Amino acid sequence: MDVKKKVPISEQDPKVRAKNFDEVCLGYTKEEAMLEASRCLECKNPLCVMGCPVSVPIPEFIHKVKEGEFDQAFKIICECNTLPAICGRVCPQESQCEKKCIRGIKGEAVSIGKLERFVADNAREKCMRPPHSHEKNGKKVAVIGSGPASLACAGDLVKYGYDVTVFEALHEAGGVLIYGIPEFRLPKEAVVKKEIEFIKHMGVKFELNTVIGKSLTIDQLLDDEGYDAVFIGSGAGLPKFMGIKGESANGVFSANEYLTRSNLMQAYKEDSSTPIMRAKKVAVVGGGNVAMDAARTALRLGSEVHIVYRRSEAELPARAEEVHHAKEEGVIFDTLTSPVEIITDDNGEVSAMKCVKMKLTEPDASGRRKPVIIEGSEFLMEVDMVIMSIGTTPNPLIASTTNGLDINDRKCIVADSINGQTSREGVFAGGDAVTGAATVILAMGAGRSAAVGIHDYLSAKDDK
Repeated sequence: MDVKKKVPISEQDPKVRAKNFDEVCLGYTKEEAMLEASRCLECKNPLCVMGCPVSVPIPEFIHKVKEGEFDQAFKIICECNTLPAICGRVCPQESQCEKKCIRGIKGEAVSIGKLERFVADNAREKCMRPPHSHEKNGKKVAVIGSGPASLACAGDLVKYGYDVTVFEALHEAGGVLIYGIPEFRLPKEAVVKKEIEFIKHMGVKFELNTVIGKSLTIDQLLDDEGYDAVFIGSGAGLPKFMGIKGESANGVFSANEYLTRSNLMQAYKEDSSTPIMRAKKVAVVGGGNVAMDAARTALRLGSEVHIVYRRSEAELPARAEEVHHAKEEGVIFDTLTSPVEIITDDNGEVSAMKCVKMKLTEPDASGRRKPVIIEGSEFLMEVDMVIMSIGTTPNPLIASTTNGLDINDRKCIVADSINGQTSREGVFAGGDAVTGAATVILAMGAGRSAAVGIHDYLSAKDDK
């Protein structure tokens, strides 16, 4: 065995998976996981832990994997991470824990994420559940939204003894984990719903189909419903558009709508009652993970798919793994390209997209290279569907219906970066609702920090 190299992980063949919605990565076997775990140096000062937003004790759990003690590894992970099977699949480990792995200095970093996934999947197959012994303290906390920030916060709060209720606007819990990330990256029945069942087992209650700001307000939760504190983890689900001519045409979608139809409503299935457009040629505008998800979904629905991104491939913000998978499957990348107008036919349907070619300037003071238009470079790209994936912002409903809650110029809730405290007493916030769109694990880290903040706040009130 070459210790400088990761143990390869099995995946579906690109030509096969491009036509189905089954999970791409097949995971490690027990033998492969133990072999990969043996590459860990078990550093005395583990920098990998410093790179983890939820501070999983990585060397400790990997040591247990190496010894074949998978159940113990699961218990160690669950001390800090309530969603290990999810994080093992969608966290950008290459820019966090694995980036700091000492083994990676003279070779490839240990596959920390794939090992976490293996441990969580092994526990799920054996119907193991995270430890959850705790005494109730008689206090109630409301959690708004059921995405990763909220689930992490709720999971930690019940460990402190709080009676926790999660309020979710949709008919299923999970937030972006359910509506945003495709089945081929994150299976819903086998992974997401099982992880949420674990959190329910810990004692967290869920109220679905409840829109905070409409069904109830945060003021009512605090003043009338008897909640001692509130955590807002409602995410950033309001899509941005470019504001170019033709953007309101039939056949132009936000990535959020497109993915929600496919993921939450399972429109990709032939027997689904939710319609989804199956176009001949699709342009996905943007270069992040959401753009890759939309592009790979459209590809599986039978379309020729182009990623249209105004910077170069080196600047793509998506995970390298997602870009690699998209290319393998046949997604075409049109970089240094930007749309300026969407063209429609006589019926108001998308028929083409007028684009310009871009070039990058020299780096500015921050090191960023700005894209500028190359004069005379206009051309038409024939497409019959356009998916806009250029970012999202928080929905303003909660802030607009809550007294004393400050927001910034990006429509994000203003909250303390350490404990999540907002300008409204007893109200805490974290995740995308505060930072704007980010990663699952960063949202979870914010949720965990807010749980500590809520506990400190309510404990201090008791001491007065």
